[in-house]
Amino acid sequence: MLRINIVYTESIKIDPTKCPSVDNGDELTQAEFIARLTDDCRYDRLSRPTNVYPLHVYTQLYIYHLEAAAGHDLQFKVHMLVQFRYLDTRLAYSKKSPKRSQIIGESLLRDKIWVPHVFMTNEKDSYLMGSEAKDVLVRISPIGEVTFSTRISASLYCWMNLQKFPFDEQDCNIRFESWTYNTTDLKLHWEKDVPVSLGNQLHLTEFSLTRYWTNSSEVKATQMIHLHGAFVGNYSRITFTFHLKREIGFYLLDYFIPSMMIVAISWVTFWIQADNSAPRVTLGTSTLLSFITLASSQGKNLPRVSYIKASEIWFLGCTGFIFGSLVEFAFVNTIWRQKQNIELKKVNSKYILKSTLTPKLHRKELQKFGSNSSNLHKSHSCSSLQNEINNANNSYNNYLTVHNFPSRTNVPIITTQSVDDLVTDSNDSKDSIAIDIDNITGQATHTNPFAGWTTMTPQEIAQWIDKRSQLMFPCAFLVFNLLYWSFVYVL
Repeated sequence: MLRINIVYTESIKIDPTKCPSVDNGDELTQAEFIARLTDDCRYDRLSRPTNVYPLHVYTQLYIYHLEAAAGHDLQFKVHMLVQFRYLDTRLAYSKKSPKRSQIIGESLLRDKIWVPHVFMTNEKDSYLMGSEAKDVLVRISPIGEVTFSTRISASLYCWMNLQKFPFDEQDCNIRFESWTYNTTDLKLHWEKDVPVSLGNQLHLTEFSLTRYWTNSSEVKATQMIHLHGAFVGNYSRITFTFHLKREIGFYLLDYFIPSMMIVAISWVTFWIQADNSAPRVTLGTSTLLSFITLASSQGKNLPRVSYIKASEIWFLGCTGFIFGSLVEFAFVNTIWRQKQNIELKKVNSKYILKSTLTPKLHRKELQKFGSNSSNLHKSHSCSSLQNEINNANNSYNNYLTVHNFPSRTNVPIITTQSVDDLVTDSNDSKDSIAIDIDNITGQATHTNPFAGWTTMTPQEIAQWIDKRSQLMFPCAFLVFNLLYWSFVYVL
C-alpha cells in the first residue's frame, strides 16, 4: 500500500534588514549589483511577478531557416530566435542605480530570475542551438522590463493532407502555450508591431512560403486531458501559421514527363505485326516494369495513408494504359492464329468485336440468319407449290393448269379445274404452257443467303484492330490527361 507522508514546515520569514544593500548601485559592478538585486532575501525566482494579474508576456519570432522533413514523417524543421518580453517590477532599479542603463547577461543571469515556462505543443524534439551559455540572452531595463531571448532548433509535426500530392498546399504552424500558469495568472500575446520576422536568406527547397499569419486563443485542460502538467483550467496559446505550396518542377521532370514517355513507348507494339510475339511481349513487359520502378522510387518517401493521392491516380491510369497495350496484343495474336474466315455483316467495330469476343453468339446469329433465308426462298419455289397442289389433288381431285401469256415478265396465273371440266377444255390445251420447274427451283436453291456480307481473314481483322489502336490509345491518354490536370488545378 502506497503511503504518502505530508510534512508541514514553518514558512521562512525574510528579514529585509539582513539583505545586502543596493542603494548605491552605481558604485557596484553589474555582477555585484545583480547578485544583490536577486538575492533570496528579496527575490523569489520560483514565483511569477505579482505586480499585475494576469501577467502579459509578449512574444516575437525571427525565423532564419525552414525546411520540410521527409514526407513520411509529416514534420518540418525550423531554426528560430524566440523572444519573450514581460514586466517584473521586483527587478526595477531606476532609483537604486540611476546611471545604469540596462543589465545584459546570458545563462547565469537567466538562472537568477524568473522566466516564463512556455512550450511548443506540436514539438517532436528541440534543443538550444550552439552552447547553452552562448545562445541565451537576458536584458533587464531600469523599470524592470525583462527580455528573454534564445535560439532554438526544433522538429515540429505538421499533419499534412496529401490527397492532391504533389500538387498540394499545406498549412503548418508553431504553437506556444503556457505550461504552469493558466489565463488567470499569465497570458501570451504576439508583439503588435512585428510579431514574426523572416530572414533574408530564408529559402525552401521543396516548398514556397506564400503567406503567414498569427493568432491567439485559449485551450481548456481538464482532469481527463492533462496537457499542462497536472493542472486544469484555460491556458493561453499563440499560433504562427504559414502556408506552404509544393514546388512541382522536380516531380514534372523526374516523374510525370518520364512516365508519359514510357506510356508512349508501349504504343510502339501496335506497329509490329501481331505474329511477332517476342518483340511485342518484351516491349510491353519492359515498359510496365520500368514505370513501376519509377513510381516506387517516388512513393517510398510518402506516408502510408488510407486515402488515394493524386499521384496514385496518375500511377493507376498510366499502368492501365500500359497493361491495355499488353491485353491488345494478346487479343490480336489470338485472332491472328485462327484458321477460319469470318463473315461480317458490316466492317465496323461493333461487328468485328462481336464476332471475335463472342464467337459462339456470332455463329448462332449466322445460323439463324441462314435458316430464315432458306425458308424464305423455299416458300416461293415451285417445288413447294407443286407439293401443295399434289396434296390438294389427292384431297379434292383437282388438276393444275397454267395458261400462256405473251409476255414472259408477267406472273403466270395458276387455276384449278375438276375432272368434268378437264374434258371440255382439252381443245384449249394448245394455249397452255408448262413451267420449267427445274429452272426455277435451281435458281432459288443457288441464291447466296449472305449476299452483301463481307468475308475477312483473321490476319486482316488483327491488322484492322492494330490500326484502330494506333489512334484510340493516344486519344484516350490525351483525354485522361485533360481530366487529370483539370482535377489537379481546377478542383
